[in-house]
Amino acid sequence: MDTIEKQLYASPSNRRYLVVVTAIVLLLFIWSLTTINLQNVEGSGWKIGSSIIAGILSPDLELLFTFTTQGVPYLLVETIAIAFLGTIIGSMLAVPLAFLSASNVVPKPIAWVTRLLLIIIRTIPALVYGLMFIRVTGPGPFAGVLTIALVSIGMLAKLFVDAIEELDTSILESMTSIGCTTFEKIRYGIAPQLFSMFLSIIIYRFDMNLREASVLGLVGAGGIGAPLMFAMSAYRWNEVGSILIGLVVLILVVELCSNRIRNKLVRG
Repeated sequence: MDTIEKQLYASPSNRRYLVVVTAIVLLLFIWSLTTINLQNVEGSGWKIGSSIIAGILSPDLELLFTFTTQGVPYLLVETIAIAFLGTIIGSMLAVPLAFLSASNVVPKPIAWVTRLLLIIIRTIPALVYGLMFIRVTGPGPFAGVLTIALVSIGMLAKLFVDAIEELDTSILESMTSIGCTTFEKIRYGIAPQLFSMFLSIIIYRFDMNLREASVLGLVGAGGIGAPLMFAMSAYRWNEVGSILIGLVVLILVVELCSNRIRNKLVRG
């Protein structure tokens, strides 16, 4: 018992470290508060805010349940299609880039160059990609699909690389000893172990891409974002409420389904 007490009292004190970290966080918090300026909020701003809340509480039910190209259900289905197809294309492109980025599979110079490419892809925001593809393909869902695919590559490849590098390398060493090529090692030694993890990451990215597809509609890349922007610009808050309700329901349903599927994949 005396030995335990001596060890306890002899342990280094981290009180000074906690005080310094707390002081830094408080200073950053106080400095961030200086960016808040409520003086610019005019009376009309509060009126618009109350109108938005009123529109959400009393949505346009006709728009919410109209199964035409202008109705919320069709726009939500289009948004899902954009997110799904973009996720599939991005996943197919991210898998080979992930293996080229794994230093335990390919030589380090190749892995370093590929990772640099992925960093560049992740640096550019989705809205910038959307504006670029709209200039190439014109406004519409196709530009949204290409944008979602390119944005997904960076994140998916990074998470795939983390999963690849956590594998037991003894399998690769044994396959190397019997003369297997790099492709054979990936196909028969790595891919079967990574399938469930990769699929879980892809489902998680699809969940994120639903939100991305909604935002991309603001720049004309298809989906439900453009009608939302037009309704807000025209101060049609009842339509805004209908669109937001549809988005919330869609995200909740996809969130519940994706979480259940991912848990089953991870736990086997």
